[in-house]
Amino acid sequence: MQPQYRPFPQQAPQRSPAAAASRRGIGPMVSGGHPQQQLTAAQHQAQMKLQEAQTEKAKKRTANPVDKNIPEGVEDCVIGDGVQRYRELRELERKLDSTMMRKRLDIQDSVNRNVKRYRTLRLFISNTVEDQPWQADTLDVDAFDFSTNMDSSYRVKIEGRLLDEADDGLDSDDSDDEDDAMDEDGKEEKKVKPPPKQYKLSHFFKAMTVDFDQNKSKDGSDQSVEWKKPAVAPNAANLPNAADFDQLEFKRGGDENTNITINLVRDETPERFQLTPILADILDTNVATRAEAIMGIWEYVTAMGLQEEDEKRSFECDDRLRALIGREKGYIPHVPDALIPHMTPLVPLKLPYTIRVDKEFHENPQPTIYDIQVQVDDPLKASLAAYLTNPIYATNLLEIAKHDKHLALLVQSIMISKSKHQFFEALSKNPTDFIAKWLSSQKRDLEVVSGEAPRGGGEDATGDEWRRGGQNSIWASENVKQSVKLMVGPRVKV
Repeated sequence: MQPQYRPFPQQAPQRSPAAAASRRGIGPMVSGGHPQQQLTAAQHQAQMKLQEAQTEKAKKRTANPVDKNIPEGVEDCVIGDGVQRYRELRELERKLDSTMMRKRLDIQDSVNRNVKRYRTLRLFISNTVEDQPWQADTLDVDAFDFSTNMDSSYRVKIEGRLLDEADDGLDSDDSDDEDDAMDEDGKEEKKVKPPPKQYKLSHFFKAMTVDFDQNKSKDGSDQSVEWKKPAVAPNAANLPNAADFDQLEFKRGGDENTNITINLVRDETPERFQLTPILADILDTNVATRAEAIMGIWEYVTAMGLQEEDEKRSFECDDRLRALIGREKGYIPHVPDALIPHMTPLVPLKLPYTIRVDKEFHENPQPTIYDIQVQVDDPLKASLAAYLTNPIYATNLLEIAKHDKHLALLVQSIMISKSKHQFFEALSKNPTDFIAKWLSSQKRDLEVVSGEAPRGGGEDATGDEWRRGGQNSIWASENVKQSVKLMVGPRVKV
């Protein structure tokens, strides 16, 4: 607003009646409420029945007793130590339930974790020859075949076989324990173990190449050999033939001994990476997965006391972390991105082999053998997963729930019997005083629930209105009914 400005009331502009009458425009649009969808009689009746069913179900659920503990004082009314033994049994049941639940959670955690074991994969590399010059002596001299289509060639075979666990020497202790357990069982029937998973050569590698000393043969053809595993769905039931084999063969032409190098690229889940010297110095290992590297950094920060007190997600960098991250202060959520430059794929396995085509070697050929350590799934994982998904467990839970329900009903009956016993015991000791106190208590309760309780008086129920019963009495009033229903009735949750 400008200074020295004095506002004056402005008069609304005048319009002639004729102009107002001749106006033909669209009036202001007022958004109306959405019309409510009218339910048919059948839909309304179905909705009411559904609500009634839910209400009845909630009433039954809340009406069922759940307390399975015997109330105090019952041991004074019974003969023997049954109450004490029941409480000891309940305590034992509580400990057993806690132990079983903890073990089940441990098993579930073991199944979810990707636990691997190392097995030995034995590779056999050999080659055969065809149409070599020294094999021409076996031709029929009377054949008179002077064709030049006979080319010298060789066939290389790479075969892999996973050694048995007994041959590995890894599970000898486990097998001995199992044998002892079977001996102790005696006449008990031995459990049939599920067949172990069958691993093949192609399951452990995702690519395979062969490098020759001479990239091209004498006729100029390319000698390169390459195999890549096709993309397979994670939960595929059957693998394609190109990804499920134990033997790989290739044929090339040549009549001279040739040196080759077989490169094998591992196929591991989760994938392991080669660590740089900076990261390897912190983690004290040269190979790790991403999760192991991140967890190793976290354990290093915690062990060295570098985590900040105020901000738990930040940490101070020492000389090693400063060389890794490149800053004075690190941030936990940024650690995975900082580790990417320090993790590279593993170097392929390189297996040298010499292709022999001479006669002396093939008189008694021997394959070249390599033993490689490969990762396989823990054989216990399948058994543990079957244990967690066993349908008998759910059936047993239903059976236990049924027994618990019956037990709660018995405990409720015991509580009712205990209340009756206390009532009649007190009545037998002093009937006059007990009846007077009981009537006074009933009167006080009625005053409270009816909202007519006086302050500081009205403890004796001597009036005629408290003694009179029937439909017209105070006990049958609407206020008392509603108050009792609200205070002592079950709370229904729909």
